[in-house]
Amino acid sequence: MKKQAKLALEDGTILKGEGFGYETTKVGEVVFSTGMGGYTESLTDPSAKGAILMSTYPVEGNYGVCEDWYQSDKIQVEGFVVREVCKHVSNFSYQKTLDDFLTEFKVPGISGIDTRDLTLKIREYGTLKGAISTEEIDDDELIALARDQSDDVGSELVKLVSTKEIQQFSEDFDKKVAILDCGVKKSVIQEFLQRDIGVVVFPYDTDYKTILDYDPKGLLVSPGPGNPDSIVESITTIQKLANRLPVFGICSGQQLIAKSFGAKSFKMKFGHRGGNQPVRDLETGKVYITSQSHGFTIDKESLKGTGLELTQINLNDGTPEGIGHEELPILGIQYRPEATPGPNDTKFVFDDFSKMMDDY
Repeated sequence: MKKQAKLALEDGTILKGEGFGYETTKVGEVVFSTGMGGYTESLTDPSAKGAILMSTYPVEGNYGVCEDWYQSDKIQVEGFVVREVCKHVSNFSYQKTLDDFLTEFKVPGISGIDTRDLTLKIREYGTLKGAISTEEIDDDELIALARDQSDDVGSELVKLVSTKEIQQFSEDFDKKVAILDCGVKKSVIQEFLQRDIGVVVFPYDTDYKTILDYDPKGLLVSPGPGNPDSIVESITTIQKLANRLPVFGICSGQQLIAKSFGAKSFKMKFGHRGGNQPVRDLETGKVYITSQSHGFTIDKESLKGTGLELTQINLNDGTPEGIGHEELPILGIQYRPEATPGPNDTKFVFDDFSKMMDDY
């Protein structure tokens, strides 16, 4: 017997389909991703915490799920919305089905949704708060759950995904980087280890003195979920370290760096999520196709007078994709150079930061 599921939006829309995954009810912001693959990585990305993720690709689950592809230790999204779930998996390395994966981590999924229509709605009206249920629940109750969510959950989400204790990886390497963990992916850590750079991961609210005690050669401010305005502890730490260490920010990490220098960020209409965002470097003119997952960005006009300068832009909408500093060794990018999923055009950025640490 097919299990009915429902997705309610804050505008009163109710979408009905077939449920898969765990029988439960969850709330979150409904966002879409344009990636053609990599659903395991996207679902386990800590930056997706608090989101009900919808895939624009019409079929998901066709190659199953392998634990080697996890970007954290569990699914981070609140729910998954798809057009169709493939029930016949074909891949030599798969360990479980998409349905089993969601069930294991108690996450609801809904299929049979016209994801093209819902994507157009979000593009027109912006991201919408939603509620997804694979249980018996009244439509009005589900709409009320969607509407009653808080709009400001930045620090609360980061608390859920950040490490609770300091973690060290490959202590034997001569050079090591400190990661301020606002929601770091496993693949980011691996990019440093592959370059013989040791990694020390700190909770997002760690004070600067504790970080310096580990004698790192640089600081990475990781990606993460939510509104950067409320992550004041990380901003304070960056302010204290920006003139002591080279600092590298990825995604929301770039926004936190910008805010630590006095710039502003704002919520985008529907964000960038997927592996096909074009970015142009303003110095070289080169264009890269990048992987992205964010709903906030820097107000480029607010960079004036901060010492920060714009280095890269998104060719679709002109939003900032890279920043540097007039004097200090600061490197910020809005996209995901580690990819997973997505193109590998920009992995060289890790090499650039490694050289920055050597030269400082």
